[in-house]
Amino acid sequence: MAGPLAGIKVVELAGLGPGPFAAMMLADMGADVIKVDRASAARGGNPDAPPADVLHRNRQSIAVDLKNPEGLETVLRLVEGADVLIEGFRPGVCERLGIGPDVCLARNPKLVFGRMTGWGQDGPMAPRAGHDINYVALSGTLAMIGRSDDAPVPPINLVGDFGGGGMLLALGVLAAVVESKTSGEGQVVDAAMVDGSALLASMMYGLAAMGMWSGGRGGNMLDTGAHFYEVYRTADDKFVSIGGIEPQFYDELLERLEIDPESMPSQHDARHWGEAKTIFAGRIATKTRDEWDVVFDGSDACYAPVLEPAEAIAHPHNVARGTFVNVAGVDQPAPAPRFSRTPQATPTPPAHAGQHTDEALARWGFRADELAALRDAEAIA
Repeated sequence: MAGPLAGIKVVELAGLGPGPFAAMMLADMGADVIKVDRASAARGGNPDAPPADVLHRNRQSIAVDLKNPEGLETVLRLVEGADVLIEGFRPGVCERLGIGPDVCLARNPKLVFGRMTGWGQDGPMAPRAGHDINYVALSGTLAMIGRSDDAPVPPINLVGDFGGGGMLLALGVLAAVVESKTSGEGQVVDAAMVDGSALLASMMYGLAAMGMWSGGRGGNMLDTGAHFYEVYRTADDKFVSIGGIEPQFYDELLERLEIDPESMPSQHDARHWGEAKTIFAGRIATKTRDEWDVVFDGSDACYAPVLEPAEAIAHPHNVARGTFVNVAGVDQPAPAPRFSRTPQATPTPPAHAGQHTDEALARWGFRADELAALRDAEAIA
């Protein structure tokens, strides 16, 4: 694989959501990631018609029965040659399977053992089930998102699963890998979505401590309280985003909207934000979204149209940067960030469960006769 992580070897115990996202990020950056699917999930599949689940791109899949002693030993042998293991089970599951941190680190003292959970590995709620919405709620972050006259709005599962979950796990794993190069020792990385979603709100906690965040939802500068940081409906029932915070950008925003500054209340006087928002909404409703695109073309007024996903893929800026790629007929975000000297390759499509069992295990050092014996023992599928 091309990319800055070329040479890093990762074992991923197949899971859902944030764990696969972390593994995808590592694979996108060039790590050799082998995904361990359940043997029961291997049902064949045409390699020329890969699954569409983007989170599973860029890695090979093997199918192993972890409840079979020889299957478990197969994975532990992979661990011996790996830099990282990623798992997303509830606390204690890996230990019960015989593939917990103590066992793995005994086999490979330099291993980084990455753990992804919602509530964390300890604490009174650690054993409970939950989903993104619950973790974001408990962190205090969900209460900040939404309008003042309505309930909190779940930001789909971007804040818990992905920003505060998988991305945090990927960062933690890479930090531990860097440290292990100095110490020669591995360690466990405990990434919890409740921790990560709280971390993403660090700025707001700081603003609150400085008296610059009211604590109320939808009444602050960045949460739809301010007229100059909002989403407005256009004449064709589409939307545009406005973010003219700084004085020079706000002045240009008023100019492009053809609003007399003398007719407006003071920009940062929150008592009049509702009044100012009514003025902005009325003005923006007079043109279509495309017409506003023309008005703001080349402007520093901090404007952008609110695009649907299909529109985003085709937008000239995103096309010029290659922000999206098409892999096996599926449009998807390209790997990010970009690297000047070690650029990433175009992603490979997701694999069917067990599609590469023989190929991947052979690449990681298993002989043909060992693979045959494992198949006879129904340890691999």
